[in-house]
Amino acid sequence: MKRRVVQRLQKHLLNPPIRFLLAFGVAPPGYALLETIGHASGTRRQTPVGNGLVGDTFWLIAEHGHQAGFVRNLEQDPRVRVKVRNGVRYDWRTGTAYVLVDDDPRARQRSMRRGHPIRWIAAWAVRVMGTDLLTIRIDLDPN
Repeated sequence: MKRRVVQRLQKHLLNPPIRFLLAFGVAPPGYALLETIGHASGTRRQTPVGNGLVGDTFWLIAEHGHQAGFVRNLEQDPRVRVKVRNGVRYDWRTGTAYVLVDDDPRARQRSMRRGHPIRWIAAWAVRVMGTDLLTIRIDLDPN
C-alpha cells in the first residue's frame, strides 16, 4: 500500500515539475535526471533522482527496489544517461548501471551524505518514502 501511494505521489505530483526544471537546467541543487530505455516500450524514460555523483561514479538508492520502473528498465538495458550538474549548467553523461543486491543501501547513504547537507535531506526522504531500498552504481564513461 505504501509503495503504491508513494509511487503515485512521485509520478503525478513531485517528479513532473522537477523533470521540467531539469530539462531547462534550472533544477534545485541535489537533483539529477536518469534516462533509461523502457523495458516494455523501448522508449526513453526520464526519472528525477538525487545527485549521487562521486568522481566518475553515480550512486543511486532506489526507494522501491526491483519494483521501481527505472530499475526494471536498467536491468533490461544497463546503458543509461544521467544529466548532472557541471558547474552552473547540466550535462548528459552516459554510463553502465549495475544493481548491487549485496550492498547495504543505508550504509551507502551515510557515506554519500557526509559533508553534503542536500544529500542528507535526500537520504532522509528516501528512507521515509522507501519500501525496499536497493543500491545502483552507474559507471560513467570518460568525458
